[in-house]
Amino acid sequence: MGYDTDAAAEQPITELTSEESWQLLGSGALGRLALSVSGRVDIFPVNYVVHEGKVYFRTAEGTKLVELTIHRDVTFEVDEISENTGWSVIVHGTARRLQKLSEVAAADELPLRSWLATPKFNYVEITPTEITGRRLVFGNEPDR
Repeated sequence: MGYDTDAAAEQPITELTSEESWQLLGSGALGRLALSVSGRVDIFPVNYVVHEGKVYFRTAEGTKLVELTIHRDVTFEVDEISENTGWSVIVHGTARRLQKLSEVAAADELPLRSWLATPKFNYVEITPTEITGRRLVFGNEPDR
């Protein structure tokens, strides 16, 4: 996806379309899952894959999985930064642990492999309710 940084210099923050946001979300590999339980927000880095309009990741038993069963509403963020530009995509949605054998078998076929040498037998699916994104062009702060 080409981007005209000269034109963007006059507008350093550009709202992305839904289509652009989905394309960038699909190009990433590491995102941040934000959960709020009992008034406290936790953020977990997870590797993920996008498939048929949903976000999937694997996790072991623990805090993340427990919190998802308490409060299924989540926020998922992905970003990328280069020397002069960056982007960020935020997904709001509902998460659930895949439990049906057919769902787990289908998730096993996705190109989603654990980055850490720890067993992760649980698949989580995020169904987005909203996706937004921004493209950023970095530069010097204007004179005050």
